[in-house]
Amino acid sequence: MAKARAVAGEPAEIVREYGPFPGADLAHGVTFDGALVWYATGEKLQAFSPETGEPVRTLDLAGDAGTAFDGENLYQLMEGRILKIDPGTGAVLSTIPAPGMGRDSGLAWAEGSLWVGQYRDRLIHRIDPETGAILRTIESDRFVTGVTWDDGELWHGTWEGDESEIRQVDPESGEVLQRHALPQGAIVTGLESNGAGLFYCGGGESGKVRAVRRPRKKA
Repeated sequence: MAKARAVAGEPAEIVREYGPFPGADLAHGVTFDGALVWYATGEKLQAFSPETGEPVRTLDLAGDAGTAFDGENLYQLMEGRILKIDPGTGAVLSTIPAPGMGRDSGLAWAEGSLWVGQYRDRLIHRIDPETGAILRTIESDRFVTGVTWDDGELWHGTWEGDESEIRQVDPESGEVLQRHALPQGAIVTGLESNGAGLFYCGGGESGKVRAVRRPRKKA
């Protein structure tokens, strides 16, 4: 179980909101391919420019939770499966089982592995991207609604009741190292770092994606 050491929470700083976009009432999993922000709308996978905020791409692929990018391909959680997708064509290249078999929420790529949040079970798994085999599991003390890596740090989003936070956790023990609360009503349903000082957060039924300033590293 994640260590219960008290870590003082600090407000998260929202620097920009995107959407809601026409034809997309939901924002679930979120990822960044170095140029575009992709997000799962439930019925489609869409992308917008973080510079202009304008929609750019739409793939006719359903996705009900996490989205990730490995530098070449997209990955999308969908009904207990993880789809590997060619972002250029939208072709599904392969499929592996998700560890939560439908109870998953949150997906990230790092260190040659996929990291998958298991929502109400409060788990984060490191899995083999070829087979889906679970390599390691850590526990959180909150629901896991998004997962991302940034500069060697593991972060996850959480949403319980009316409260959402972005948390840095120890990737070995699950110990909470930082907590940053979003304003009430601004939920986190997906999380991705852009590697340049921002987190992108899916906003669920608001249809919005929010850019949150990455908290400074703790000394």
